[in-house]
Amino acid sequence: MKRPRARELGWIVGRMPPGQLNAITDVPGVLVGHTTLFRGGEPSGPGRGPVRTGVTVVLPHPDDPFKEKVRAAVATINGYGKAVGFEQVRELGVLESPIALTGTLNVGKVMDALVQAAVQRNTKLHTGTGSVNVVVGEIYDGYLNEAAGRHVQAEDVFTALENASAGLVPEGNVGGGTGAVCFGWKGGMGTASRVIVAGEEHFTLGVLVQANFGHWRDLTVLGVPVGQSLAPDSPPPFNIQPGGSVMIVMATDVPLDSRQLGRVARRAGAGIARLGSSFAHSSGDFVIAFSTAVRLPQEHRTILTLQPLVADERAMMAQLFPAAAEAVEEAVLNALCAAKTTTGWWQHTAYELPTEQVSALLRKHGRL
Repeated sequence: MKRPRARELGWIVGRMPPGQLNAITDVPGVLVGHTTLFRGGEPSGPGRGPVRTGVTVVLPHPDDPFKEKVRAAVATINGYGKAVGFEQVRELGVLESPIALTGTLNVGKVMDALVQAAVQRNTKLHTGTGSVNVVVGEIYDGYLNEAAGRHVQAEDVFTALENASAGLVPEGNVGGGTGAVCFGWKGGMGTASRVIVAGEEHFTLGVLVQANFGHWRDLTVLGVPVGQSLAPDSPPPFNIQPGGSVMIVMATDVPLDSRQLGRVARRAGAGIARLGSSFAHSSGDFVIAFSTAVRLPQEHRTILTLQPLVADERAMMAQLFPAAAEAVEEAVLNALCAAKTTTGWWQHTAYELPTEQVSALLRKHGRL
């Protein structure tokens, strides 16, 4: 049975309205696909499971992102991670591949699969056009998953790409969030969005998070330190220290350039901090943001072009900054609300967040 999302429980984050689906797919054209790998129970030995991992992909539009790139930026909150492709995004300010999220030791295999997919789509890559910059982010899922087995295969990536769609985004124990643990509870994938009203114009900012971070004592919901009153039945040993990681994909249809996208991406850190994270030494906390407003063709017909730009940056950022923080905060809560109790590697168990207890604490503090 599907668990209620944060907003359905009355946990209203911030003051800005969500999009229709309250998901990254509220941004027109954005697609999300998951492949979830869940096999085995008892430890079977190196390379044999149990398997609690997967891959999630985000596409900026339904067409080939190599042929039609989009403006993008990367923000590193804490750089303890194994991200692929981020440096070229920083340098050139564009995204030219799907974004994939997976487990740490699967990164190389997922990267290779994305390259395979790009080469199969683009004959130009065989004739001297150059390389393709694929983008992969990760979280370490080795508490629940036999990570050294590197179970994600190229076919799993291809399946996620083929199944990527607009509309409702599955959350919790799916795709790259299958083995995630967040604030000591079962974590996973989560999403949320915010609507930006600028004069007569309406825009959307949406995020997708891979939530696998935080110490259970630090969990804060709507400003209430609920973690101090809740304790998992069996706190994960690796999570006694507040390590872990969070990958954040941020999309918008506001016509921002890469510098502006970077400014908005950095505000994701405010949403994570509101939840109680202090971005620990061993936490890999990254944001990759893109705008769908303009497509940049691989093959240019002219040296110069005309493109829409934000005329009043001050007014636009006054809405985009809180939108980013609110959407990220709510997306993590949605991941926690959706995730279900999971037992995996060496019978380690990550328990689902007891949302009824959290709601009782919120009522006690006048937040519901």
